[in-house]
This record gives sequence, C-alpha cells and structure tokens, in this order.
Amino acid sequence: MTHKKVTAAITAVGGFVPEDKLTNADLEKMVDTNDEWIRTRTGVEERRILRADGLATSDMVVPAVKELCEKRRISPEEIDCLIVGTVTPDMVFPATANIACDKLGAKNAWSFDVSAACSGFLYTLTLGASLIESGRYKKVVVCGADKMSAIIDYGDRATCIIFGDGAGAVLLEPNEEGFGVLDSILRSDGSGCQYLHMKAGGSKKPATIETVMAKEHFVYQEGQAVFKFAVKGMADVSAELLERNNLTGDDIAWLVPHQANKRIIDATASRMGLNPEKVMLNIQRYGNTTAGTLPLCLWDWEKQLKKGDNLVLSAFGGGFTWGATLVKWAY
Repeated sequence: MTHKKVTAAITAVGGFVPEDKLTNADLEKMVDTNDEWIRTRTGVEERRILRADGLATSDMVVPAVKELCEKRRISPEEIDCLIVGTVTPDMVFPATANIACDKLGAKNAWSFDVSAACSGFLYTLTLGASLIESGRYKKVVVCGADKMSAIIDYGDRATCIIFGDGAGAVLLEPNEEGFGVLDSILRSDGSGCQYLHMKAGGSKKPATIETVMAKEHFVYQEGQAVFKFAVKGMADVSAELLERNNLTGDDIAWLVPHQANKRIIDATASRMGLNPEKVMLNIQRYGNTTAGTLPLCLWDWEKQLKKGDNLVLSAFGGGFTWGATLVKWAY
C-alpha cells in the first residue's frame, strides 16, 4: 500500500487592517514630499495606521485569526500551532504569538514568532507547511503582521511614505491530493544588514536617553541599495522556482508579490513572463505592511482564486531575507 504524500494546503484566509487612513495628502503636510512623487516612485496612495493607545501587533493578529476560524467553522481551541512573522512584536518577549493565543483562547496551541522582516510570511508559511508534512500537527495557523507605524520616523520622508500597518493569516491543514505548499526557495544574507536595520533597542545597543534622542529606534533604510538588491533577489528566485518546477509564466494563475514598491513588483512579473493582470497589487491601499503584505493579498483576492490555481508568492526584506514559494490553491 503506497502512502500518498502529505502536503500543507491553505484552507482559510483571514485579514485585518486598521480603519484609520494616512493618505499622501496627509503626508504632504508632515514632510517635504508630494502625492505625485510618492505614487510614481512607490505606487502607494494611502496606508492604514493602528492609532489607538495601547494597541499592538497582536491586536491585528487576533481579528485575522478569528475571521479565519469563522470561515473554516473551527474553534481557536482546535489550532495546534500559531506562528507569527513580525519585526514589530508587542514586546521583546514574550512572543506576540503567545499573547495572541491567550487573547484568542487558543489554549491548545504552542506558538512563537519569526523575525524575517518583509519575508516573514514566506518563512512562516514554509515552516508551518513542514510541521503539517511531518504528520505531527493537523491545524497550523501562519500569520504575517506588523505595526510599522511604531518604528517609523514620520519626519523621515525616505521611509514614512512607504509603510503601513496590517495583518493576515492562513490556516494550513494536511492534504493528500497535491494541493497547498509545493515548493519554496528561501534565502538570507546578513551582510545586507548595513542597508536596512534598526540601530538601537537590541542587545548590541540597548535603549538609552541618547539612542532615543538620536532617533535610533526607527527603521533605517538606504533606499537605492535595497531597491537594487530587492529587484534582483525577488526576480531571480521567482524565475528559479518556475524553472525548478518545469513551469512557465503561462502555468501561473497569480503572482503574489511583497508590496514594497510597484517597480520591484513589475520587474519580478516581467522576469517571470507574467502579464500585469496576473499580479496581485494592493500597495496603493495599504502601503508596505512588511510581513502582512502577502496574506493581505490572499485575503483581498480570495474570491477570485480557483481550486487548482498555481500561485507564486515572492518577497524580499531586511536581513536580507528573500524567497519564493509555489502554492496550489486548495478551494
């Protein structure tokens, strides 16, 4: 008797974005920039900001996971494991995933965070899939969530125009029909640290009055360098994934790209030989929500996805971290 290969299928999607909008017009009043410049350089028109006092990343994870449970008609107590990809945890410790499980009543789940910046969701998806494939777990929730407004300097026009807040989550369950996460190519290169990082707040440079005054607890990015690496990284790895699986752009229903910059997305699509109609794009509405972008795309496009659709998820982030994942849609 031959055992069929177990894959991890996505069986439900949930998402959450805060109600408060920060538009390009709002930013024009805050820093020396303008709507036309922001739109042509990045593709962003507005972003969502989690403004209320005391709200954190876990407060976006919770409604995203609740929605997914409702759609799948399961209770949070049925979740075996919750993984949250984030670089804006509620606290240094405990993990945001631990806090979210408590708020959800997911009493039977073990949970932890993954720090991979904008590739956070791809990393958690591959990790969650391997837990399902091991046969040990039946319901694994993977999340990408970031409250970027917490670590953005709204006086720095290079970064404040790009980022927003949001969260998305998917449920992974075992599948024997060949649906779900089929292949991933993930990469990292720590030498990219110099171009994209947060200077203080870690063990290398703990918070002091000086670090706070020097604005070292905000995102630091050298845009041009990061842009160059991102275009090459995302495009190369997405093309490599197609080649490795004997696929061409014609076989792909959707590219689900990290929403960092419209020009990076266009370059990746063109490298894969995909026409723009096959590319998920919501950067104009949410900006770059870091680990949140990929699941928020799936959330926005869920109704257009058909069972058997081939999706390529692709991302590039600080670290540097990058990768591409092939998913066959299961419902």
